[in-house]
Parts: sequence; C-alpha cells; structure tokens
Amino acid sequence: MFANISSNLLSELAVGITADSKFYSLTAEQVFNLDPSVPHAPKRTPALSDAEKKLAVKNALRYFPVEHHALLAKEFAFELVTYGHIYMYRFRPTSYEMKAYPIDQYPARCVQAAAIMLQIQNNLDRRVAQFPHELVTYGGNGCVFSNWAQYHLTMKYLSQMTEEQTLVLYSGHPQGLFPSHKDAPRCIVTNGMVIPNYSLREDYDRMYALGVSQYGQMTAGSYCYIGPQGIVHGTTITVMNAVRKYLNTNEMAGKVFVTAGLGGMSGAQPKAGVIAGMICVVAEVDESALNKRFNQGWVKEKETDLEKLVARVKEAKKNKITTSIGYHGNVVDLWERFAKESENIVDLGSDQTSLHNPFGGGYYPASLSFADAKALMESNPAEFKAEVQKSLRRHISAVDALTAKGMKFWDYGNAFLLEAGRAGANVFKAPGVFKYPSYVQDIMGDIFSLGFGPFRWICTSGDHQDLLKSDKIAQAVIEELMSENSASSHQSDLKSQQQYEDNHLWIRKCEEHQLVVGSEARILYCNAEGRARIALKFNEAIAKGDISKPIMLSRDHHDVSGTDSPWRETSNITDGSQFCAGDIPQPLPVACLSLEFLFADMAVHNAIGDSFRGATSVSLHNGGGTGWGEAMNGGFLLLLDGSDDAARRARSMLHWDVNNGVARRSWSGNDYARHQIQQAEKIEPRLKITIPEQASDSLIDDVFASL
Repeated sequence: MFANISSNLLSELAVGITADSKFYSLTAEQVFNLDPSVPHAPKRTPALSDAEKKLAVKNALRYFPVEHHALLAKEFAFELVTYGHIYMYRFRPTSYEMKAYPIDQYPARCVQAAAIMLQIQNNLDRRVAQFPHELVTYGGNGCVFSNWAQYHLTMKYLSQMTEEQTLVLYSGHPQGLFPSHKDAPRCIVTNGMVIPNYSLREDYDRMYALGVSQYGQMTAGSYCYIGPQGIVHGTTITVMNAVRKYLNTNEMAGKVFVTAGLGGMSGAQPKAGVIAGMICVVAEVDESALNKRFNQGWVKEKETDLEKLVARVKEAKKNKITTSIGYHGNVVDLWERFAKESENIVDLGSDQTSLHNPFGGGYYPASLSFADAKALMESNPAEFKAEVQKSLRRHISAVDALTAKGMKFWDYGNAFLLEAGRAGANVFKAPGVFKYPSYVQDIMGDIFSLGFGPFRWICTSGDHQDLLKSDKIAQAVIEELMSENSASSHQSDLKSQQQYEDNHLWIRKCEEHQLVVGSEARILYCNAEGRARIALKFNEAIAKGDISKPIMLSRDHHDVSGTDSPWRETSNITDGSQFCAGDIPQPLPVACLSLEFLFADMAVHNAIGDSFRGATSVSLHNGGGTGWGEAMNGGFLLLLDGSDDAARRARSMLHWDVNNGVARRSWSGNDYARHQIQQAEKIEPRLKITIPEQASDSLIDDVFASL
C-alpha cells in the first residue's frame, strides 16, 4: 500500500459508506444544523414537475443499501424542496479536516491515485472552496461532485486503484474502475456533456437537480483548482498588458482599476491590482466574502460610504499610492457614483461577477439589499430575473458614461456583455458585435497565440520548502529562455520576451505576496518549450531527492488549447471557428446570441490527445467561465515522480497540450501563432503543421463586387 491504512487519519477514505456506517446514526437535527462558519450555496430553484422530484430522490437512493431507503428518501425529499438540490448533508465527512494532506498520508495503492485524492480534497478545503459543504469550489455552481455519496465512492475507488486501472467519472458520478495500463489516465472526467439541443440553462437546472449532470466550471470539476492564486496571476498579467495597450505606458502607479466580485476566483482582483502597483476598487454585495478577502490580506481597505470611497481614490491617485479597496455594496451604485464626477478618475474597468449564473446568485440587483435579493430569488425567480436584468441595463449605462470620458472597459469573459445584451442593454456596435472587447480578444489573445498560458504545479509533500525550490528552478528556466530569445528582433519574439520578463518578475516576487491558499501550488504563464523544460527539471530534482515528493502538473482550462469559447478564449479567432469548426459568419447576427451550444473541436482534441500522451487525469466540460452551453473546456493532471516514464510523458503531453491550440490559432490567421508554430516545427522535426495561405480582403471584395 502507498499509505498505512490502519493508522492513518484518512483511513476511512478507503472504506466509503458501508451499510453500518456511522452516518446513519445522525439525527435529523444534526444533519440539517448547517455550519454557520462557512458560506452556503443559495437555494436552487429548478422547475421540476412532481414526477421529476420523485425521480431525483429515486436517483439519489441508488448509492445506498435498500434497508436505508426509507430514512433517506424522506430526508432527500426535504433537501430537494428546501435547498433545491440533494447534497446528502448526512454524509458530509466531519472526522477529518477537509484539506490537501501530504501525499504519503493517503490510503492508496499507487502514487497517482493518492495525488488525485489530494487534489480533490484541496478543491473542497473551506479556505479554497466557495461553498465547501455544497461541494462548490467557485463560480456559484462550479462543482467537484453533485453530492457527498459521489465523493465517498470516488475516494474509495481511488484507494483501490492500481496502475492498470482507470476511474471513469460522469458529471461527478464514479461509474467505476476499468482495466487499462500504466500509461493510460488514472481518471477520465466529463462534466455536463449533454446533447447540444438540451444545453439551455433551464436544462442544466433540471439535470443538476435530478443528479444526472453537473456544472464543473473549469478547474472545479477536474480537481485542479489552486485557490485564487491562479487568477491573481492571470489578472495581474491582464491589467499590466491593459495599461500598456490602452494607456500606452508601462507606468502602473496611480492607475485606477474598478471592477466587481470578491467571491471565488474574482477574489483575486484586489491582490492582482496591488501586485501590478495600481489602485484597485472592487465592489462586493456579500459582506462575508468581502471580510474573507480582507482577513486574508487580499483587500487592504474596506469602505461602505461612496463619498468617502471616491475621496480615498482621488487621494491615492494623486499620490500614486498602491492599494486595494473593497466596497461593500452593489457595483451599479459604485459605477453610477463614479460617473457623476465631472472629470474621469477611473482608468480601467471590468467585471468579474458570476454572470454565467445570473439568476442563481451570480449577480444581485441594485434595487434590493443583499438579503432581500436572496429572499426574492427563492420566492419569485421570475421577478428576481427581471430585477437583475434591470440592473444590468443600469450597469451598462453607467459604464458607457465613464468610457465617454476616457475610461477603457473590457469584458472579463464572465458573460457580462452577453447577459446584458440579453437583458436589452445597448451593448452592440454592429449586429452581433459587442462595443466592448473581451479581454482575450483585445488583451490576452495574442499571448495565447504565442503559446503562453497558465501553467501550474502542486508540491504533493505539502512542504513549503519544496515549493520555494520549485520557484527557483522555474526562475532559472525562464532566465535561460530569455537569454536564448533575446537575440531575435522578430515582432513575435519581442512580444514573447515581454511575457518572459513579466513572468520572471512574478516568480521572483510571488513568495513575498503570500499567494498560497490550500495546497502548496504555483502558477506562471509559459509556452510549450518552457513548460516542458520546467517539468523535466522538476522531475530531475525529485529523482535526486532535492524535492522530497512528487509534483502534480496542471493548468487552468483557460489556456492556449484548453477551451473553445466564442466570448472569451477563442474570441480573437475570426475565421468562424470560434463557435465551431464550421462556417459561422462574422459578424454574427444578433439571433446567434440565443444559441446555447455549438460544438468545438480544439478542446475535445486536446483532452483526447492528452489522454494517450501520458496524462494522469483528463477532463472535458460543457461550459466554463462564460456559462453552461457557452463553451467547451478541458484540462489535465500530470504527475512527476522522478521516473523516466514521467519525463517521457511530460515531454510528449506538454508539447501537444500547447501546440494544438497554437496550430489552430495559426490556421485562423494569427501571425503570432503562425511564427510560433513554425518555430515549434524547427524544435521538433516530427511536427508538421498545415500553414494557411491567406487570401487578401481586396481580392475577395473584388470577386463579390463583380457578381
């Protein structure tokens, strides 16, 4: 065994829920006395028929012996009516703290399975997860599992798994262990993979309540979330590049960035603003979320009075004071107050509320208090929706007033403009074309085309010293790449050099910003060559004993190849394939805004390709940051244990995982991607890519003019 089951704190992970389990002895009062020290998910409001409610309970009972069905049926029916979902609170583990433990404490028969167990528990850590007791990691509905029975059964299977088995998970449900081989993934995960014609938001609400599908967001359902550090880095890179692009300067001091959301991933925004050296103002309606970030030190100041807040922003801007201010209130009120200023004091603006889930607690209307809005959401979902849409229209009007004065605004890929457009707000500059860009479209798209994206690793020892050693290794590799790249004057290489420099600064400074929440993890943006070199150096360090235990590699699904999302990751792809691999015209007609799902090849190919190139786990999800039906995304886990096999897998899989997307972006006509993939061909002679021969617009115009 990889760990000593008999004496280990986590030994019950290997047992699962038995017929005589201690969980059955709990009273109803104990089961539903929800812990007030953690936030809980708002009540779900699925429109289920009586027959569907009965089916939901029947589905849930499948995990348990028949002799317990009478007890559980009544209890599950109560959960469904009271909370809108069957979480199975009775079976939430309380005998151990939910967190990432050192890998050798897990009761597993192979190291890969133990590492996956660590990843799952990290995603449910109360310091990491948004609603840990409802198994939601971030985004309001980004689930690890649909219920606690799935958690227990998955952990039991992982404890039994050998290197010749693969665990198959359907939207949180562990289908079982299947025979495979040592180079196969230990886990295959899918979330929300429904038939396209049944991928509307109301379909999701129904399927989730029935317990047959779930929204895995991105890294929630694939077990590779690393807390807010991941988006801190991405947001830092975004705002720095936004200042360069929109304000035409490298000077960050005194620049004001205003946004919203301090819940899950959005909680990273104030930290990113401070790291970039700016003034970051973030609105948050939920005081507990604001206090959580303030107590973590991620928000430096709190304010409830708009007049005092505006005065403080003016003072910080004048004196170039780097700070972050959390405003307890609605972002619409904040924007409208800034708009009243005769002179614009806001340089950059965006939004990170969970608008992929606008009517389920992801966005709250300005017309109501937070408590009243939550009550209305439960009692009258239709009226709540109307109030949300009214606020979205006000939201856009206030942003418009500020951009008219010179503020630069972008959509952060959270479906803000999409939902505002659906609410009737004036968000279009032409039919189907938003007047404000997506941050990928305008800021980060070329960075993805160069192959740079969010590469992550987790030190499974839980030893912070291992993480610091890995930082030094990554820093040395980046310095090596910077030196090699510095001789080129090609525009693409100059842009790559800027990314190397930004990430070199990040990896040198990240420790002083105390970014670790949960597992000992790190992130930086790097290209295929950089990721592979870093991975191989890590593997060497593990083999030598310089790093004490294995390292798990991962990335955000929000990456070069991981996600097809026309409103975000692939928004700068203009050949029509940002929606699918077919022929969708650009600009899109407004009618296309009602389409909920179009197939995407890149993310699917990425997951398939990773699976046979050595990934430890692969995942494929419907949705992502832009919402259910609006994207296809996938990710991986890859364990480095110091072996030659791990090095072989890393070389093969990381090369594909990045260059798949670079090749696709090259084919769409991106010059940076074209240069990058041709450079990749020089490094790897087996790589042969179809390079586009771009037709001139004038030729096409002339042809059609003559018809």
